[in-house]
Amino acid sequence: MQGKEKKLLDIAKAIGKLRADQNLSQDDLAKKLFVSRDLIAKWETGARRPDWQTIERIAAVFGVSPSFIADKSELVMKELSKCLPKDCPMSVAELIPVLNSFLERLTETEANIFLQRYYFLKNIADIAVIYHLGSSHVRTILSRTRKKLKKYIREVEK
Repeated sequence: MQGKEKKLLDIAKAIGKLRADQNLSQDDLAKKLFVSRDLIAKWETGARRPDWQTIERIAAVFGVSPSFIADKSELVMKELSKCLPKDCPMSVAELIPVLNSFLERLTETEANIFLQRYYFLKNIADIAVIYHLGSSHVRTILSRTRKKLKKYIREVEK
């Protein structure tokens, strides 16, 4: 099983176990979280993954730490991996100072939007609200920033 699928299934199992342990139906949990029962089913089968804020809400409903459901650092690295050039040879330890240097070169807004998405794992709609931008504008900023980061990493690797 590939890493991405395994993590989705780990989150799925954790949510399903918590729900079963508290004798809640998917519909009961959906009502507590103000989401559809179908979405709960998708989380529990691994077809979808809740974002970090939702993982925190799920954890609060069950009275557990969000880390019981998912490892935030692994989710952060998964999200960041989308921003890296394919076959990037850098370790996490090597990547941290490169990322810090890269972020210093961005405008304050670009850096903050990047961090909101790839470190704090906020969804695009929430970021758009925070910065009073449209979702499409946030997606454009993130797309351009990812391209800049890939280019920056390639230059640093040389």
